[in-house]
Amino acid sequence: MSLNVQPEIEALLSERREFPPPAEIARNANAQADIYARAERDFEGFWAEEAEQRLDWYRKWDQVLEWDLPYAKWFVGGRLNVAYNCVDRHVERGLGSKVAYHWEGEPGDTRTITYADLQREVNKCANALQALGVKTGDRVGIYMPMIPELPIAMLACAKIGAPHVVVFGGFSSDALQGRMIDSEAVALITADGGWRNGKVLDLKGAADVAVANAPTIKNVLVVRRTGHDVSMTPGRDHWWHDFVERQSEQCDPVPLDSEHLLYLLHTSGTTAKPKGVMHTTGGYLVGIASTHHYIFDIKPDSVYWCAADIGWVTGHSYIVYGPLANATTSILYEGAPQYPAPDRWWSIIEKYKVNVLYCAPTAIRAFMKQGEEWPAKHDMSSLRVLGTVGEPINPEAWLWYHKYIGGGRCPVVDTWWQTETGMILITPLPGITTLRPGSATRPFPGVGAKVVDADGKDVPDGQGGGYLVLTRPWPAMLRGIYKDPDRYVNTYWSRFPGYYFAGDGCKVDADGYFWLLGRVDDVMKVSGHRISTIEVESALVDHPAVAEAAVVGRSDPITGEAIFAFVILKASVEPSDTLAAELREHVARKIGAIARPKMVMFTPELPKTRSGKIMRRLLRDIAEHRPLGDVTTLADSGIVETIRDKAQSSEAEQLI
Repeated sequence: MSLNVQPEIEALLSERREFPPPAEIARNANAQADIYARAERDFEGFWAEEAEQRLDWYRKWDQVLEWDLPYAKWFVGGRLNVAYNCVDRHVERGLGSKVAYHWEGEPGDTRTITYADLQREVNKCANALQALGVKTGDRVGIYMPMIPELPIAMLACAKIGAPHVVVFGGFSSDALQGRMIDSEAVALITADGGWRNGKVLDLKGAADVAVANAPTIKNVLVVRRTGHDVSMTPGRDHWWHDFVERQSEQCDPVPLDSEHLLYLLHTSGTTAKPKGVMHTTGGYLVGIASTHHYIFDIKPDSVYWCAADIGWVTGHSYIVYGPLANATTSILYEGAPQYPAPDRWWSIIEKYKVNVLYCAPTAIRAFMKQGEEWPAKHDMSSLRVLGTVGEPINPEAWLWYHKYIGGGRCPVVDTWWQTETGMILITPLPGITTLRPGSATRPFPGVGAKVVDADGKDVPDGQGGGYLVLTRPWPAMLRGIYKDPDRYVNTYWSRFPGYYFAGDGCKVDADGYFWLLGRVDDVMKVSGHRISTIEVESALVDHPAVAEAAVVGRSDPITGEAIFAFVILKASVEPSDTLAAELREHVARKIGAIARPKMVMFTPELPKTRSGKIMRRLLRDIAEHRPLGDVTTLADSGIVETIRDKAQSSEAEQLI
């Protein structure tokens, strides 16, 4: 095939190190080897078994799946309630005294919330919403820090069938306003503020600006968290500790159709208007409860920590609904990973004897930069399974995580999924899968996935990269984009007819292992070769001096695009022109001369969202000397100015 005619994505990096399942985990794993064959024989039957085993239903479904491409309905005719499945039924079965959440605030304050506590607080919040006129089907906005009232508010909405619209607490008033207007929310639940890196985030101030221009919002519930002075509008604003606390502790769950809208969650797209992704009730809860049970090998006494923010889908699925459906004890942490010191996470793991840790590769690379002496200060022998989420993990970060956090004994489940998929779709299973660092390994049982070329034809295993597509419906899949069915079809189902197009590049090796190559928007075209950013970044981080790297394509008159690398060095390493040249050659040796960066720039940090994703769009703006795009979702908006100033200085680039 000519590389000049819509070439597939080059698959340049090879990783052959393997880690078989530890014998003890393999013996007692929730998922045994027959699960794949069982699911493949009858994937609808597999999900029906999971639905019966994992959840309680008021009315059993008439039909497992109704598939009218691209629209799916799961467990058609079934009726259930998410809050009942996540809280009430556990209390009824004698688990009221079991801890649902160990919460730790950034300043060091703590709370322990049992399932009985959770039931009581959810009921009071649900009654408060109803007292404010919220009805089944009404949308409720939630804009809060990582405090227990956040999952309580979500569950209260679920109890009365009011779809929630959670907006990440780091977003601006403009972002909140747009989401409230799009969803036509009738109420907002927020807080005076939250803590981040020792500073107070003024959430109520941002909420006031947003609500002033969101005419459908009639009432605002406000949790007192930081205690700083905020404005309260009489008749509209209500303090949680006044209004919620005086409500009844009894509230019956509303039986809801399996396809009732559970929540909207807005995700960014190629246009300025975020997409309101719709997730419904029955299929979503089946998918996340099942994946949580098998992928993290959850036991009745597990202490589980997903270190994401509930404002993102990872938090919805694997901090709130999945763990609670499985009656799991979870950790909930409010603040920054390295505040007040780089061992904050490791102290939490030691304190609560955490068994499962699920976090982003960007967090792992940030800890690598600080050095392994920080985790070495703490006893983390309680850990038995590690997980990663958010973007592909490069092999060296995987190995560091495995060695210094997991003590070389914990399987690392590298998971691939999206806001739109609702649940993990490609992942190892810790008691079955032989791991390869950097590979998400195989589709979860019952999930259909493959790689195709630009014409939609299958790319044979081991024959290069292409585009990841999903070939059959799955229970937690999005049911559309709110009020925009055409955008749903055009965004996900038009590029490769009959398949869901994930927007990610991928390769499948000769043994059937999936290797995610990042967003296809992050593919660089160098001299006709389509090279993924993740492979070049992995090669850079393979060098012992490098903690983290991000690469982008920059316009080049000779090669079309040249590779521009932004590199964070480990704390003990000094930048130099010699090291920059060494890094370029290291990449050439690892994956080929075609991938050698033309420019290497050392930077103290990268522009990231609060969820840890690198904003390569902004790095492309810097590399191309363009005006910067929107920076409102960044954890630290000032870092892009620092990087841009450095890039524009005469010493910033080392040209070949």
